[in-house]
Amino acid sequence: MFKNIITFRIGADCALQLETIEESLQKMPFVECGLTQERSFGWVPPRGDAHGLMAESIGGQFILRFMTESKAVPASVLARKVKERAAQIEASTGRKPGKKESKELKEEAKQALLPMAFSKLSSTTVWIDPAQRLLVIDAGNQSRADEIVTCLVKVLDGFAVTELQTQTSAGVAMAEWLTTQEPPAGFNIDKECELKATDDTKAVVRYSKHPLDIEEIRQHIATGKAPTKLAMTWDDRVSFVLTDTMLVKKVQFLDVVFEGNKPEDSGFDADAAIATGELKQLIPDLLEALGGEMALG
Repeated sequence: MFKNIITFRIGADCALQLETIEESLQKMPFVECGLTQERSFGWVPPRGDAHGLMAESIGGQFILRFMTESKAVPASVLARKVKERAAQIEASTGRKPGKKESKELKEEAKQALLPMAFSKLSSTTVWIDPAQRLLVIDAGNQSRADEIVTCLVKVLDGFAVTELQTQTSAGVAMAEWLTTQEPPAGFNIDKECELKATDDTKAVVRYSKHPLDIEEIRQHIATGKAPTKLAMTWDDRVSFVLTDTMLVKKVQFLDVVFEGNKPEDSGFDADAAIATGELKQLIPDLLEALGGEMALG
């Protein structure tokens, strides 16, 4: 649970009550794609039970799950079908289809092929911390997070979020940490990073499983390459990769987190409690490491 973290601050106008959230999510349940439907999305019970609750509370933390289904027709297959149909029209009428008609042929071919297309299901865990008024989405890209936020805005009265902004940008902070080899308190620099040139060359240098306390990296930064990814560990408990856009990726809970757990301490409740328990401490520490959260407005 939680391999990636995109975090938002929830506005004060939305009452974060579990019952209200449950009722609101019921308005947008996930329904599988129809025969000629390319994409569908909605909310599903996070435990995976067929008729379970849409919003679960684990230790006062609310866990939701967003599901999408998408169908894709291979471009080469679609192009071949359109070409075949255009050839039939030309053979029967003596003219080639125009631009508008070709577009219509493409849409017709897609609708005919969609019932035979394989579908792909994808779920995303969503966590609401009502005390800190944080929305945390386990998404590896901003577009998926934005889609989920949009869906929450549609169903929850007064729901609004802002992206977390810090006094120091993640890119500037990572450059400082790599140059000085002095990470913020409670954090360690690990053995993975990426640097990109800011000029027109867009040159990229990547290090993997490599010590980063070397002069070569300092020279890259001095000559204009900016860190875009940096692997770190927090409190010897959670490892992750921080990006220059403040996405947290490749989250991994280390063995010390599970010390003392019994074999029966597993499953949805235990996973949610461990993940939220660790992350609700890591997130404020990371914000502080980046100079503190910037108060918008």
